Amino acid sequence: MGDMTNSDFYSKNQRNESSHGGDFGCTMEELRSLMELRGTEAVVKIKETYGDTDAICRRLKTSPVEGLPGTAPDLEKRKQIFGQNFIPPKKPKTFLQLVWEALQDVTLIILEIAAIISLGLSFYHPPGENNEGCATAQGGAEDEGEAEAGWIEGAAILLSVICVVLVTAFNDWSKEKQFRGLQSRIEQEQKFTVVRAGQVVQIPVAEIVVGDIAQVKYGDLLPADGLFIQGNDLKIDESSLTGESDQVRKSVDKDPMLLSGTHVMEGSGRMVVTAVGVNSQTGIIFTLLGAGGEEEEKKDKKAKQQDGAAAMEMQPLKSAEGGDADDKKKANMHKKEKSVLQGKLTKLAVQIGKAGLVMSAITVIILVLYFTVDTFVVNKKPWLPECTPVYVQYFVKFFIIGVTVLVVAVPEGLPLAVTISLAYSVKKMMKDNNLVRHLDACETMGNATAICSDKTGTLTTNRMTVVQAYVGDVHYKEIPDPSSINAKTMELLVNAIAINSAYTTKILPPEKEGALPRQVGNKTECGLLGFVLDLKQDYEPVRTQMPEEKLYKVYTFNSVRKSMSTVIKLPDESFRMYSKGASEIVLKKCCKILNGAGEPRVFRPRDRDEMVKKVIEPMACDGLRTICVAFRDFPSSPEPDWDNENDILNDLTCICVVGIEDPVRPEVPEAIRKCQRAGITVRMVTGDNINTARAIAIKCGIIHPGEDFLCLEGKEFNRRIRNEKGEIEQERIDKIWPKLRVLARSSPTDKHTLVKGIIDSTHTEQRQVVAVTGDGTNDGPALKKADVGFAMGIAGTDVAKEASDIILTDDNFSSIVKAVMWGRNVYDSISKFLQFQLTVNVVAVIVAFTGACITQDSPLKAVQMLWVNLIMDTFASLALATEPPTETLLLRKPYGRNKPLISRTMMKNILGHAVYQLTLIFTLLFVGEKMFQIDSGRNAPLHSPPSEHYTIIFNTFVMMQLFNEINARKIHGERNVFDGIFRNPIFCTIVLGTFAIQIVIVQFGGKPFSCSPLQLDQWMWCIFIGLGELVWGQVIATIPTSRLKFLKEAGRLTQKEEIPEEELNEDVEEIDHAERELRRGQILWFRGLNRIQTQIEVVNTFKSGASFQGALRRQSSVTSQSQDVANLSSPSRVSLSNALSSPTSLPPAAAGQG
Repeated sequence: MGDMTNSDFYSKNQRNESSHGGDFGCTMEELRSLMELRGTEAVVKIKETYGDTDAICRRLKTSPVEGLPGTAPDLEKRKQIFGQNFIPPKKPKTFLQLVWEALQDVTLIILEIAAIISLGLSFYHPPGENNEGCATAQGGAEDEGEAEAGWIEGAAILLSVICVVLVTAFNDWSKEKQFRGLQSRIEQEQKFTVVRAGQVVQIPVAEIVVGDIAQVKYGDLLPADGLFIQGNDLKIDESSLTGESDQVRKSVDKDPMLLSGTHVMEGSGRMVVTAVGVNSQTGIIFTLLGAGGEEEEKKDKKAKQQDGAAAMEMQPLKSAEGGDADDKKKANMHKKEKSVLQGKLTKLAVQIGKAGLVMSAITVIILVLYFTVDTFVVNKKPWLPECTPVYVQYFVKFFIIGVTVLVVAVPEGLPLAVTISLAYSVKKMMKDNNLVRHLDACETMGNATAICSDKTGTLTTNRMTVVQAYVGDVHYKEIPDPSSINAKTMELLVNAIAINSAYTTKILPPEKEGALPRQVGNKTECGLLGFVLDLKQDYEPVRTQMPEEKLYKVYTFNSVRKSMSTVIKLPDESFRMYSKGASEIVLKKCCKILNGAGEPRVFRPRDRDEMVKKVIEPMACDGLRTICVAFRDFPSSPEPDWDNENDILNDLTCICVVGIEDPVRPEVPEAIRKCQRAGITVRMVTGDNINTARAIAIKCGIIHPGEDFLCLEGKEFNRRIRNEKGEIEQERIDKIWPKLRVLARSSPTDKHTLVKGIIDSTHTEQRQVVAVTGDGTNDGPALKKADVGFAMGIAGTDVAKEASDIILTDDNFSSIVKAVMWGRNVYDSISKFLQFQLTVNVVAVIVAFTGACITQDSPLKAVQMLWVNLIMDTFASLALATEPPTETLLLRKPYGRNKPLISRTMMKNILGHAVYQLTLIFTLLFVGEKMFQIDSGRNAPLHSPPSEHYTIIFNTFVMMQLFNEINARKIHGERNVFDGIFRNPIFCTIVLGTFAIQIVIVQFGGKPFSCSPLQLDQWMWCIFIGLGELVWGQVIATIPTSRLKFLKEAGRLTQKEEIPEEELNEDVEEIDHAERELRRGQILWFRGLNRIQTQIEVVNTFKSGASFQGALRRQSSVTSQSQDVANLSSPSRVSLSNALSSPTSLPPAAAGQG
């Protein structure tokens, strides 16, 4: 269906376009074909057809500087002709489709068939019906009226099946709806900067039209196709479209094509939009794929169903474009999809299902055998042909009992409980500023054992202010008085800051009286501009005099340079370059510094060391970020070679060094304390100076003075984890990460290495579950690698959001703690539900089974079982899965990845309650009629009326479940099960509602529910026995679990199952072919070395006649390899003789990778 709507959309656009083509100088078709060209081809085509990009702007009636006028009729007309910038999503599944899917459940199908057979037989009156010769088990001739009512059971089963299906379908439908709401919310929040009527405005991506002038900057995900007009140093990652991992440099004369869906990795610039929505490059691919990335699993099926031609059409596109973004997404979707919890649950459900199947099969066999033996052997009745239908009816009845046992045994409520619990949590997490993109991320968060957090903006407020400065040989501890600074220095300083920063960065007046001024754009630059304002100067006139178009060359900030420089042409044709960046990096490139008189004086390395000691380190120890501002003049001729960065960014003259404060968010220290109490290690990974980072880490409480911990710089970290060949070794990482708390001056690759190292570590008995926060484009790999990636909603770039699992809408660390709380809550909710559900299952199965074997008829009828199992389970899953989280969840250590779902305590509860319930039900079953002075319901004939006896059993059973539901609210053996029960209105409503429905069923259910109305005193007894559950719960809580060694846990993942295939292959995805070949070579080489080494060791061992340990050491476990690292002193140039003398001189990586 998606294909249809899409192609209609497409053809409609085509028609519009052909009729209106004349209004603009180029048609949509022309622009679309233009955007399909790349690089030089495109430049040639633009030259031949249009002249240049300005000519295209004129044809599209837009100005490269002013943008579109932005009037409503003009925008409307553009949308009409060139289409809108959105890709129509796939139609959601209709309710009926969901109903159909719910009907596919195997147990339900078996039940339906059984019910239909039963219905058919009840309407069929065989001639031998009243023949005395036919055995009716245990006699008891039925009256006519009862025989007529034989259809009721079948109909009731069908009805309850319909109920279940509708409930399931409705749940799926609401889940889908919620998910779509979430998607659209994510999409609406995506805004993009465009120029309209000379004003820079942010508009939702869907509002962008052809002819818009869009401003692109570092970290953007391009929302539409366009042509590059002007900008500097723009580099784009086009791998999502072309599969090429190299960044593509864009320039007006070499490659001006900017494509939607690609990522800006560096630089900034402007583009004119030429194609939007389904006509953009991404849109075309989406159209071919049948729209929408959500329908991943459908796509596979659809690709198979499509006729050959269409399939052929898709193939070349994929090979030519090297697998589009969707393919990658698909790999990720599948990689992330199955969470730990779902794995455990699936496994558990399968185990229970198998047990149920065996039980039901045995039940049926016993019933059938008993009946045949009793009828044909003991009573020696012949099998008369006219009696066949009667016997078949018996067999069908037995079959239905068997199926009922199966239905009760299989916990259908489980998947439902998980979905409800996750959906509910996700909805509530929105209020706690967590926008969850992948459902299972919120449950994984509950198991998190480590959080690697950014510093800026997450732990700090991201409001940068300059508080100290070193200008003209003086270190000012607060903002200096403007008069104390030399005029020449002041002018240079203001120019350097105003020009050498993104022009999109501004400081605007506060929105409310008394509020702080608003900082827009890059926060560090805002801090510097604020410094200019504090010096009673203004940066606007400088920028007006030197507009962005006139900047000669810009070296934008990136994580490698850690500085930004801008070159301008002075009136006398010479050049001046302003530079700013991390002080220790920029100062290394300075050879002069301005003195108090504003004159440059020589700045030697030893002066630099003194400055670092006297100025930079004290600033950093106060938790300030130090930035150095410098400049350099170049002659007009010969013009310098601007591409040779190393020569250009040298011989600078330092103007000043400033210390920028970014205060810690007030709520962070408390949040970090909660994390540490909950057994989660918080690590700070930052690009800042190590002293600054350490000072902030102490303020946050990440490190406490006097503790044994590590603070490393990126360089030192790399030196420690790599061997002599420069390869990363897991054992070396294992030595560092447990104590590492701060990683400073780190590059994005360091972050990825750290995360991967912690995740792959076998150092602890539990595999670590790592959460990572990130905001920058380069954080993508680390966010993807982590178990849960948090992206910043405000400061985060589109790329980071794309790679993340949860978006923090307020960029605040304390929201992560809330996510942990919710995650643990999901886990606990599921466990509570399991505890309740399994008690019901165990009891119902045993009752049905033994009852059927002893009395030839289950005391709980099929319809009653269905009510108990399906309806009560559904409600119970709602009631127990919507418990709100409490702070107490943060007082325990995280569950490991392979901690079983059902702990010993839970097992104790399940078995304990089952014992209580079974004892009472069997007492009622065998001596109940004497206690209540009523007729026995045992051994009733086929269609006899419902007995009070069995009704009491059914009612008591339900009452016990209701009160046990209250017990199930606590799973860690707490005493007070009513604690906080009124905080959960859903729970109260459901318990009372179920109770009300039960009264209706018993009093008025009659034949369909096999119930006969009960007296008040009988009701009282039922409720009293139910209440006994609560008392019994206290008794069970008193028994210490540690005594019950025989209890087994259930539902754990073994190590082997824990890593799905995809995860093993995932590393391969991250490496391109060349590297893969290299790796393969290395591995073979290592294997070879390894063999030689083992052989040498064997020889050595024999020579020395020592124990055989040496030879075994190679083969031994990781532990010995980590000891090996200790003896690793000799270099790794291994000649054979060297190896012969000292077997351990080879890097242990050989063993690791061999």
